[in-house]
Amino acid sequence: MSRILITGGAGFIGSHVADLLVVKGHDVAVVDNLSTGRREFVPPEAQFFRYDIKSSHASELILDWRPQIIIHHAAQMSVQVSLGNPVLDAQDNILGSLNILQAATRVQVRKFIFASTGGAMYGDAAPIPAREKDTPRPESPYGIAKMAVEHYLHFYHRQHGIVPVSLRYANVYGPRQNGLGEAGVVAIFIEKFLQGQQPVINGDGLQTRDFTYVGDIAAANLLALAYPEAGTFNIGTGRETDILTIYQHLQKLTASPLGPQHGPAKPGEQRRSSLNADLARKKLGWEPQMNLEEGLAHTVAAFKHR
Repeated sequence: MSRILITGGAGFIGSHVADLLVVKGHDVAVVDNLSTGRREFVPPEAQFFRYDIKSSHASELILDWRPQIIIHHAAQMSVQVSLGNPVLDAQDNILGSLNILQAATRVQVRKFIFASTGGAMYGDAAPIPAREKDTPRPESPYGIAKMAVEHYLHFYHRQHGIVPVSLRYANVYGPRQNGLGEAGVVAIFIEKFLQGQQPVINGDGLQTRDFTYVGDIAAANLLALAYPEAGTFNIGTGRETDILTIYQHLQKLTASPLGPQHGPAKPGEQRRSSLNADLARKKLGWEPQMNLEEGLAHTVAAFKHR
C-alpha cells in the first residue's frame, strides 16, 4: 500500500478518488482550500489539510508528510472563468502545479498522476473521437494551462525522475458535482429541475460532449497507480452526446414539465468533443463501465438525496 496525497481531494472528482483509495487500503491525505470542494466529501479515514496549492503551507505539508505518490486534481476548473481571467487561471493551474511539483522533487515522490483535460485539449480541429497522437490545439486558457503542465511533467520526469501519468478527462458528471463551469451542465440542469426552475440551453443545444461517469474516472486513477511508465491517456467513452439530449434525459428523470428553452450561444464554445480511449484500454486496462442513461439516473438520485 502507498502513501498518497490528493490535491483537490474535497472536490467533485478528487473526493471519489479518495474514497476508492481508502477502500483499497492506501494511506491517504487530502489538501484542498475548499473554494469549490466540501469538507464532508473527504472520507473520514483520510487526513485533511485546508491549504491552497499555491501556498507555502501546501509545499511544507509535502515536505513533512512525504507522500510516495501525488494525485493532482486541485485546479481552477471553469473554461468560462479562464476566458475572462487568464491570469487567475494560470496562477492556479500552472503556478499552483509548479509549487506542488517543486516540493515533490525534494521528497523524491515517485509518481505524479495529473488530472488533465481531453474535452478542452484538442479543439474543434481535432478528429472525432480525438486520440492522444492528435495535435492539441486548446482554445481556452484553461486548456492551454493543462497542456503546459503536461509539458512541465515531461521536464520533471527527465530532470528529477518523477514518473508522470496524465489522464485527459472527458466531461465528467456524477454525484457531488456542482453547477460551476461548462462541464457542470448535468449538475446545472438537475439543480434547476429539482427546484422547479427553467434550465437554459446555450445556443441550439446540438454541441456535443463525451460524458463520462465519475466512478469510471476514479477507477482510471486507481489503475494509473500500477502503471510503471510515464504516459498520457484519454479517459472517455468515445461517444458524443448533445446537450439537448442530456436535457431531455434529465427532464424525464426528474419528471419536470419544463421543456427545452434556448438562450444565446456562449462565445468561443467548442462545438464537438469526444475522446478515443483505446490507449487506456490497452495500457491501463481501463474502460468505462457506466452507460450514460444509468449514470444520469444515479446522479439524479444522489442530488435528490442530498
